[in-house]
Amino acid sequence: MPRPAILDAVTIDPARAAAHLRAADPILAPVVDALGPLELRPVRDSSFEALCRSIVYQQLSGRAAGTIFQRFRALYVPDGTGFPAPEQVLATPPEMLRSAGLSRQKIASLLSLAEHFATGELAEQSFEHWPDEEIIAHLQRVRGIGRWTAEMFLIFQLRRPDVLPVNDLGINRAIMKRYGLPAMPDPATVRSTGQPWHPHASVACLYLWRSEDVRLPG
Repeated sequence: MPRPAILDAVTIDPARAAAHLRAADPILAPVVDALGPLELRPVRDSSFEALCRSIVYQQLSGRAAGTIFQRFRALYVPDGTGFPAPEQVLATPPEMLRSAGLSRQKIASLLSLAEHFATGELAEQSFEHWPDEEIIAHLQRVRGIGRWTAEMFLIFQLRRPDVLPVNDLGINRAIMKRYGLPAMPDPATVRSTGQPWHPHASVACLYLWRSEDVRLPG
């Protein structure tokens, strides 16, 4: 049986998603109205770069991680343009990677990721056709990449429209506040709360994340 594929054109449509969320969820609707149209941040030039960045940023503050990521990039492109190929990362001595401020654990993760791309187990063309869960399954084979990191990759790099990270702290905290829950929701509660959002759960999450950063009316 052939592998199921998604349509290449299925990506986040903020306007269409906002209209759906307003009609489908009376609690989320005023959040959508208050925050207005979403502006999606630019995607990285390659999925390999996006995933390297995700690994470097794990468990670090944004400023510290940004400095380390720029040092890592500068090992290969001193002028700050472009990004190394997976084969270049694989050929880099560990001590050189450590000089950029990378921990041994993150070096191991970056090398694992580079190997998966160099061998073709991961590829841009595959990401274009694999369904969400298949991408998550493949990414979780990389050392240091768990489901949450894979879900962030789906939303922010591939712009898949219907991703609901049920274990994301920011989303769960926003759900607790907006929906008047007595405690942080468990995964089952997140799924049931988010049922009306499909097939635009990614944009619902973007609104919930933003709602944590601004003061909303009421």
